[in-house]
Amino acid sequence: MAEVMGKFNILKNYFGYDQFRPGQEFLIDSILEGRDVLGIMPTGAGKSLCYQVPALMLPGITLVVSPLISLMKDQVQALNQAGVHAAYINSSLTETQIRKALRLAREGQYKIIYVAPERLETYEFVQFAQNVEISMLTVDESHCISQWGQDFRPSYLKILQFLQVLPRRPVIGAFTATATENVREDIICVLGLKDPQVLVTGFDRKNLFFSVEHTRKKEDYIFRYIKDHENDSGIIYCATRKNVDKLYHRFAEEGIPVSRYHAGMSNEERRKNQEDFIYDRLPVMVATNAFGMGIDKSNVRYVIHYNMPQSMENYYQEAGRAGRDGEPAECILLYSPQDVMINRFLLESKEQNSEFTREELDTILERDEERLRSMTYYCMTTECLRGYILRYFGEAGVAECGNCANCLAEMKTADMTEQAKKILACIRETGQRYGINVIAGTLAGNDRAKLREYKMAGYDSFGSLKEMSEPEIKGLIGQMEMDGLLRVTKDKYALLKLTGQCREVLDGTHIVTIKRRKEEKEKQSTSSSRKARRSDILNGRGLELFDRLRILRTQLAREAGMPPYIIFSDKTLVDMCVKVPLGKEEMLEVSGVGQNKFQRYGEIFIKEIRDFTQGKREKMYFGEREEAEKESGFSAQRKGEKPVAKKADFYLTREQTEQIAYGEPCLATELAEKMNELRDKNTVKKTSGAEIFRRILAKGYAKEERIYGRMVRSVTEEGANFGLILGIRKSKKGTEYEDIFYSEKAQREIVSWFIRNENEI
Repeated sequence: MAEVMGKFNILKNYFGYDQFRPGQEFLIDSILEGRDVLGIMPTGAGKSLCYQVPALMLPGITLVVSPLISLMKDQVQALNQAGVHAAYINSSLTETQIRKALRLAREGQYKIIYVAPERLETYEFVQFAQNVEISMLTVDESHCISQWGQDFRPSYLKILQFLQVLPRRPVIGAFTATATENVREDIICVLGLKDPQVLVTGFDRKNLFFSVEHTRKKEDYIFRYIKDHENDSGIIYCATRKNVDKLYHRFAEEGIPVSRYHAGMSNEERRKNQEDFIYDRLPVMVATNAFGMGIDKSNVRYVIHYNMPQSMENYYQEAGRAGRDGEPAECILLYSPQDVMINRFLLESKEQNSEFTREELDTILERDEERLRSMTYYCMTTECLRGYILRYFGEAGVAECGNCANCLAEMKTADMTEQAKKILACIRETGQRYGINVIAGTLAGNDRAKLREYKMAGYDSFGSLKEMSEPEIKGLIGQMEMDGLLRVTKDKYALLKLTGQCREVLDGTHIVTIKRRKEEKEKQSTSSSRKARRSDILNGRGLELFDRLRILRTQLAREAGMPPYIIFSDKTLVDMCVKVPLGKEEMLEVSGVGQNKFQRYGEIFIKEIRDFTQGKREKMYFGEREEAEKESGFSAQRKGEKPVAKKADFYLTREQTEQIAYGEPCLATELAEKMNELRDKNTVKKTSGAEIFRRILAKGYAKEERIYGRMVRSVTEEGANFGLILGIRKSKKGTEYEDIFYSEKAQREIVSWFIRNENEI
């Protein structure tokens, strides 16, 4: 029984993992001790396990309040696949089905029940809850409870009333991925959390690449992108239904397998389209922000925003639907100044809740305006995009992350002090009575109706920055606000005001600088600068097996009527290719394969692996097994093994390198083997062909692109000059494929990268 099992046994037997991720065990232990918890964890960090594991250990039922039907269905389906009895109760069920579910729950059939917040107000459910043991109440997507949150739902405010009618207060857990300090305070207060353990594991999603593209030809950009990533699953977000329909019809006419989703469609059409996307029948979804919350599709490789979202919370939540499997994914925002006007119109015209007073509605609108300004500055900044996001959520942001478009672009720092003085002069001259659009238009000397109406041409500052475009002026104004030289009023007018610090600029004691992108050459393939996927550790044979396992998974998913990722994630399939399990015990060592998953699918996948390998052991990855497992995200330590002393990263002394015999062009793995033979095996780790190739990629000497599901390598002009040669290799089965060979010139240069002098050791 789960109740008497320890947390590690539950983790392994039900979910197939050997160890907890950062923060999970702390929250689980706190819940088991009877402490309320608030967990702020990024998408993909494993929030669900933080309440699912203790739910199986606590004596009674765990209620999970969840905002969307699709989220409940996904969670319950995944739990049942793992061997955990769970149910959901929402409006998609008939009254007969609801009564049956409640009866089975009273009889102890279910340990976890997902409910919509509105269900807590119904007489029948309250009667049920008062007559069973509720051990824990979990509030998922708990930011919905806050008026500061981007998805505020008044129905969440009823949760505290429900708790007050229970005969015994259960332990309460609240979880969300996006919450500023204000939202966290609201969650604690509104839910009445008692002395909660609060854990913020960080908002950073290191596998996501962020980019903002300023382009007027958005449709063409997306069309080219999808064509270049035709084997990948992705989401295109639009601000309006009109844009969704426009993109959908164009892409469908071009033969792209695309679906769409917005509130103007029928329930049945939305349901079908959502399932087509989740089940990989149509890999591209074009949608408004009505789509996505609770969609646990793990293999979304990109999220593109056709329009700028209304807030950083919205953007990070929507962009965060990419790369939930931990694999590299891209988050691209296509920005144009018109997006700001569209969002302001949507904010002013959105339906307001009748339960709020006029004063409360004005406060909510002010907060919406603040969020919109922060989102606009994100689109204009030339600083690190990841750092901007992290600072917005109250976390120390990095100066350069190395995995966003701004960090990878060539920048030059420009002294904008004189231009800043003209901005300050314009704001002061016009009496600090206008917002950014009027001020930027005045400085640029534009002749439009509103500026004529306000008689802006009569000011001395009119046209004083006509050498700059309005977007450039707005970008500088945004930088000045972030530097504390300007502030914006917190109302719908968002007037620009001078601060005391601006005097330092006027006096010449403060220099205003801004980064600008250098004139860009033709963009290089992003594959050389962005992170490699876990499957990239697999060699040619490994990729063949990986593709076969994916096809098998898809077949099983279609037969069972469920999304493929619920059977096994891509990470688990990669680990199968590394470990090549040919029996039950070996398959249970694969991360993500628990007892229940093995009973359902283990033998089927073992048979596929045996057929592929003819029952023989094969090495299907680059480098050493320990490194391969580390790269795939899993520990290489075996049961019963003791941890070994930590070795230094690979290096050679100059004397050791003199023993290398250089010769004909060789593979990176062969060069790595030569160097490994010379290292001090007791104190120095091995290097690998994969490590050499990563350095080659980083220096721009080679490229690696996914074409028709295969990773294809090529040599750049710089790489050819370095001494790299593209040649033909053969697999054990005689399949020919291209790979990179290293000439003597390249070998000598690579060896020099690893030399350390005696005084450095």
